[in-house]
Amino acid sequence: MQNARLVKNAEAYYRSMFSGRVSSWNIRDRHMAEMLEQLVEHLDQRGTPSKVVVWEHNSHLGDARATDMGKLGEVNVGQLVRDRYGQDAVLIGFSTYTGTVTAASDWGGTTELKQVRSALPGSYEALFHQTGIPQFLLLLWDNNPAITSLREPRLERAIGVIYQPETERISHYFYACLPDQFDAVIHIDDTRGVEPLDRTAYWEMGEAPETFPSAL
Repeated sequence: MQNARLVKNAEAYYRSMFSGRVSSWNIRDRHMAEMLEQLVEHLDQRGTPSKVVVWEHNSHLGDARATDMGKLGEVNVGQLVRDRYGQDAVLIGFSTYTGTVTAASDWGGTTELKQVRSALPGSYEALFHQTGIPQFLLLLWDNNPAITSLREPRLERAIGVIYQPETERISHYFYACLPDQFDAVIHIDDTRGVEPLDRTAYWEMGEAPETFPSAL
């Protein structure tokens, strides 16, 4: 049954790719939320409520209504899960200031170990960096002054399977209200890219420096 749903939704998704980004994005995230709901219902048949952990990029798991995405008419898994499960759902985001990430430069491109640029001034990531704490968990459902001040919309960086540092502001930043987007955030100031199971020499070599080929 899940495979049948996948075929049906995939046909609609690829057809929508010719009509616009918002339409195809919404179909894809609605598909993921639908598959999750069906899986939970299947697991609950054992007689005990199931607990499911969904690992996705922030742009899929943070509530889209708290970001520029929502203003463009996009929905995502985090929004749909909150609507479906209410307080039984906990949305957790990850952020970083700098480090490395495993990503491609373009769709269908080769995976690279890429350097993450320092976060832009005024962003949530830059604000967390200013604390001087290398890594921390921040709960966002408290009504303390620190959380209240985070409600001012700020830039937030989103890095997915693609990372294009040369156009980072346009390609990877959007405005968000963090306490409405997530229930908690884990910040790792200097992150390290995940290591692929099929490590290649190209990945091992890493991204060429910005001054290539003149750099030593």
